[in-house]
Amino acid sequence: MRDDEFDDTRRRLLKTLAAGAAVVAFNARGSPMPDKVFTVCTFGDSILDCARYNEHGVHPGQLIVRNDDYLFPDFKGRDLSSSAPAQLDHRAQDGAIVSDLSRQARGINLPGPAVALVTIGGNDLLTGLAADRGGGIMRFERALDAFLQALPVRPVLLGTVFDPTFGDDSRNFLSVDARIARPNLNRINGIIAELASHYGQLVDVHGHFLRGDPSWFTRTIEPSLRGASEVRAAFLPAVLTAREDQLGAAPSPQRRRWWMW
Repeated sequence: MRDDEFDDTRRRLLKTLAAGAAVVAFNARGSPMPDKVFTVCTFGDSILDCARYNEHGVHPGQLIVRNDDYLFPDFKGRDLSSSAPAQLDHRAQDGAIVSDLSRQARGINLPGPAVALVTIGGNDLLTGLAADRGGGIMRFERALDAFLQALPVRPVLLGTVFDPTFGDDSRNFLSVDARIARPNLNRINGIIAELASHYGQLVDVHGHFLRGDPSWFTRTIEPSLRGASEVRAAFLPAVLTAREDQLGAAPSPQRRRWWMW
């Protein structure tokens, strides 16, 4: 058998063995190195916990970890699981306000690489801060800051609060004058932006949704199925960057060193 035929046969054999074998990566020293699983943790409100608002039960954290290729073919291969092991720790809860965040984080223990996604403030506005004269918004800032200080996950990706009216005061659905409510929305988003600079990175969900249309919402203020995907789209680049910063870019199969048993 010629050398090139031998090499070709050897490659086919190795490929066949790999298909049915457990695979463990080796580090630079040749010691077994189990795959590190990257964890996405979600905290906050229905911007991240909107599965109940669509018939497929989909929410952004799911799509970031593993896309639904049938529903969103444009995102095929553009999720965490397509290139490396990933998992979701979903703690966000529809209806949450800032005082609920510490409860959501109770018992969290993530020794491996992770990123925290946080969306909060929309329900605080709906339950009083839209009409606030200053004191309530200051308390919101202190509570969010305290939560972020205590959260044992870094980095934190903080999403701004979107505007279901698309900046159009004639669409105002609140009992509060838009001339009061809109500046308070802006103050909340300003606080989120300031804290994001200390604890991780800002994700401008608000700005992203201003480029959308009413199909991104259901029940006036909740992300629809399309909205869930758009929240995913807003967070995904920062999540991918966070994983690369912690684990490095996922190596191609050609660059990996494998041992099979």
